[in-house]
Amino acid sequence: MTQSIRLTALYAAGDAWLVRCSARPDLVRRAWDAEELAPVTSGEHWLVAESRLVTGMAAAVRIQEEQRGPVLADPGLDKLWWLVPLDALEELADVRQVSMRPAGWALDCPPSGRQVAGRWWLWRPDGSGSLTGPAVLAAAFGPGRHLQPSEAL
Repeated sequence: MTQSIRLTALYAAGDAWLVRCSARPDLVRRAWDAEELAPVTSGEHWLVAESRLVTGMAAAVRIQEEQRGPVLADPGLDKLWWLVPLDALEELADVRQVSMRPAGWALDCPPSGRQVAGRWWLWRPDGSGSLTGPAVLAAAFGPGRHLQPSEAL
């Protein structure tokens, strides 16, 4: 299987997962067909932890690949949005660099394989439903965050 076929399959799986996470799959598909962001509401499958782009990127390099869940980036808004499990609220409450968005909050998403309106997936959904664990995210933002990325890994 060529690299482009593998990527196409991965993007299709990620897109299908995002569509399944939406209460209105038809709106998601229509938005993406029109090259627009699609609102996908949190609370049934995952919650959203929001960080500033720069501090979030510094934390991101500290997370091992197998522990990564989807992360959406918007440089124009200086934001990263981490998809985390539904029980993450309490564990991330004391992480001052992260703001938890409530269940029912709509995250405007591009499809997994394309940038739309300056927004793109730093780590794309892969269709598996895997999310960034709150303990992993808290540790990435926690003590030692001043270390150089090579030292933190």
